[in-house]
Amino acid sequence: MKKNAWLLLCLLFMECYLDKAMGRGITTQEKEDAAMPVATMSPPEGNTTFIDGTTWCVALGGVSQVDLQNALDWACGLGMADCAAIQQGGACYEPDTLLSHASFAFNSYYQSNGNSDIACNFGGTATITKHNPSYGKCVFRTSGSLDSSTAASMGRHRQSLIWWEKIGTILWLSYIWM
Repeated sequence: MKKNAWLLLCLLFMECYLDKAMGRGITTQEKEDAAMPVATMSPPEGNTTFIDGTTWCVALGGVSQVDLQNALDWACGLGMADCAAIQQGGACYEPDTLLSHASFAFNSYYQSNGNSDIACNFGGTATITKHNPSYGKCVFRTSGSLDSSTAASMGRHRQSLIWWEKIGTILWLSYIWM
């Protein structure tokens, strides 16, 4: 009986390990981020200076295109801004300009990170505005509005929960059979 229990536990553990190793528990973006060290432009902690009223964060015109691209890459990558709408075919893809895409990504990050002035810095490539930058079907979110990153985040948490459920099953079976 103990031999069968150990075999079952080993098989369950291997399933968990293979799920993680084959990427079913880790997204491709997380793998890429973990594999390549990147200098970040993460805002410092603790700044809670808020502006009264509804505000948005947009890219500054006239800044270096290289700096703007780096800030956009950070916002959509490590910053975890919701950039789905600026992908080809998305509601905010047109106009297909760096300034437009960066503005959308910066605002997504800004709204998700407390609307603080430091969350709209991006290495000096962004600014806060009280003028709604939304146009046509492209809606720039405001504090409290939902976006597709909320659903993606919930999906990532569900994957993590599945992993822990499997570990719990292994521990439970080992307790019962030992």
